[in-house]
Amino acid sequence: MSYYFYPFILIGIVIFLSAFFIVKQQTATIIERFGRYQSIRQSGLQMKIPLVDRIAGRLTLKIQQLDVLIETKTLDDVFVKLKVSVQYLVIRNKVYDAFYKLEYPHDQITSFVFDVVRAEVPKMKLDDVFVKKDDIAIAVKRELQEYMSEYGYDIIKTLVTDIDPDAQVKAAMNRINAADREKTAAQFEGDAARILIVEKAKAEAESKRLQGQGIADQRREIARGLEESVEVLNKVGINSQEASALIVVTQHYDTLQSIGQETNSNLILLPNSPQAGSNMLNDMVASFTASNQIGEAMKNAKNKSDE
Repeated sequence: MSYYFYPFILIGIVIFLSAFFIVKQQTATIIERFGRYQSIRQSGLQMKIPLVDRIAGRLTLKIQQLDVLIETKTLDDVFVKLKVSVQYLVIRNKVYDAFYKLEYPHDQITSFVFDVVRAEVPKMKLDDVFVKKDDIAIAVKRELQEYMSEYGYDIIKTLVTDIDPDAQVKAAMNRINAADREKTAAQFEGDAARILIVEKAKAEAESKRLQGQGIADQRREIARGLEESVEVLNKVGINSQEASALIVVTQHYDTLQSIGQETNSNLILLPNSPQAGSNMLNDMVASFTASNQIGEAMKNAKNKSDE
């Protein structure tokens, strides 16, 4: 065979091999014949007529994501930037519509997102935008699903992934939040201080009550001891007045002795004479006697007036 035919054989082999092509998994390939739609081929080894059929394009059937950044204004006149993420895919049995009806699907989706967000956000205050961001996402998905399904696209999910107000607004919101927290902290500190004062007052009241009870018990025991001392002295022939004077004098000298034992004592006992205790006792007895006499006189006068 002549070498003249070798180029034709090589061209024939190339043309034959070009009849075969591979379509990847989760991909759809559109075949046209002389510029007219012919068929859609799915994944695997496929075949076309060389020089007659051509691959017009390929569409992925995987879920895709488009991030759209929108700047708009809220009901309270605050400019805010929202980032909306749209997850979508080409419907397997509508590959023809997805390929031939839309030239730039990303631009079409972006336009719908802009339209819906700028219709919904101006109805809300800034705080409501943060709280109701899921409502915004649902509204975007509903509108996109209605229009894009006609073009062979299914909207899987829409998410409002970022809400960014103006820098001055964010600073003001941070100051409001800080002031509110300081107010709450001040209220807690005030409550704690009030509880501390109340508990301290209760403790002091309880301390005074116990102190008074102790003093009363002490005086009761002193009176009982004096009573026993008087009874003992009466048994040896000393009357009550002499016994009381003896007890007072004894306590007087006991006090002087205890003062002398303390080198740094500042206590001054007035009057400080030996007969001071006896005089004090006589004054007390005289006062009690006069008080009893006045009480009896008042009682007799009242009885006479009633008669």
